[in-house]
Amino acid sequence: MKAGIHPENYRLVAFKDMSNDDIFLTKSTVEAKETIEHEGATYPLVKLEISRTSHPFYTGKTKLIDTAGRIDKFKNRYAKLKK
Repeated sequence: MKAGIHPENYRLVAFKDMSNDDIFLTKSTVEAKETIEHEGATYPLVKLEISRTSHPFYTGKTKLIDTAGRIDKFKNRYAKLKK
């Protein structure tokens, strides 16, 4: 590895999933404006909209969209206007 090109300010950072309030810690160099008290220690806080604990791919709660049903409803609704 080249010397002097890697950041040296790695520290533990708390990432909080705002959709389900799950918090996990990992090392990061991200800048954070807020802090949080977690398990007796204070960490910089980064808020996330979605994470591995709330994403449908990882949770297995995928949602199938019935596009055929939607198209049929659309055609039926506007078929009346053609007459």
